[in-house]
Amino acid sequence: MIEKPRSDRRAFLKTGAFAGAALVAGAPGSISQASAAPFGGISRGDAAILRFLCAAEIIETDMWLQYAELGGTQDSELPGLPTGGSPAYTAALSNLDSDMAQYIHDNTEDELTHETFINAYLVSKGAHPVSLDAFRTLPSSKATGANQIGRLTNLMKLTVDTSWYTRYRSRDFNPDLDPLHKFANAVPSLANGQFPGIPRSDADLTPQGHIQAIANTAGFHFAQIEQGGTSLYPGLALHVSNPEVLRVVLSIGGTEVCHFQTWHDKAGNAVSDPLAPLTDPTNPALVFPNLNVNPGGEDFQTNLIMPEPCPFLRPGLPRVSIIRPVATSGAAMAALKGLTGMGIFIGQSKQFFEFLQDLAEDADAARRHEQDD
Repeated sequence: MIEKPRSDRRAFLKTGAFAGAALVAGAPGSISQASAAPFGGISRGDAAILRFLCAAEIIETDMWLQYAELGGTQDSELPGLPTGGSPAYTAALSNLDSDMAQYIHDNTEDELTHETFINAYLVSKGAHPVSLDAFRTLPSSKATGANQIGRLTNLMKLTVDTSWYTRYRSRDFNPDLDPLHKFANAVPSLANGQFPGIPRSDADLTPQGHIQAIANTAGFHFAQIEQGGTSLYPGLALHVSNPEVLRVVLSIGGTEVCHFQTWHDKAGNAVSDPLAPLTDPTNPALVFPNLNVNPGGEDFQTNLIMPEPCPFLRPGLPRVSIIRPVATSGAAMAALKGLTGMGIFIGQSKQFFEFLQDLAEDADAARRHEQDD
């Protein structure tokens, strides 16, 4: 089989992916082909950045809704809720913090508003919005409380990279300056297997150690999701040309930082007294150590959640507390690689990956002050 040229493939994918655009609040029933041209002061590059960010927010919303259905506060503020939730899963999450259900609910609502706003903003500028509805084909959890609808993401085979934990504690290394440095994973087993972040069925609700391990996995996954957004927004902001688009990117990006700080704090409770150490009784390969004891030390201390000062920009300058990484080259592709590495796209189609790759490449190709013909 001969693969279509990239430009032909992109045109085909966008036709399908934009078919659901009318479902976006405020979106017209159809978008003309001419609307891809600059309009209302934003360039093609700015629109490409917003489209990739919108796709990332749609993916985040899909993940967070699954968490909210089973472990979040149950009310009508979110679509498809209340479902009644999963009391055993909610209780296990509450062991990380008594307010976890409300935080999950509010994080979900935030991501939903982000995708809705960015799409509406794109439409207001005559640019294409983004819909991933054609790719909602993955199965839901069968646990009581989960809506039985098609999903974009799979939360039942997660590989959670917890190196963000030590990266934000490091005083000596910055991934932007030291790309070859390997930051230690706080929970090595999470990075070396596939584990559920939500109960796959009601069979996962017992024994207690097992459902707690699932909740702990979710707690670290929450932070992994949001640390990616924390880095993505400033990385792409440096390529934005229009001041209003920059305002959108920086303002939404700031809430991702708030989310990460919250989940960083909660994840630490899974690897300290009294919850840790914990070995999943149904899968001994999953172990949550008490990091204050093993391995111990400042890089693993669970109550250190503020970014430690580290090198920035170039050697010789004073160390400073910053978001890290914020590399401006290939930020969108790096974010897509990170999302894929989580295992959340297990079961997705080739077209889904091709479409996201095209969006990421367009976003990374954007340049500040670019002039369109």
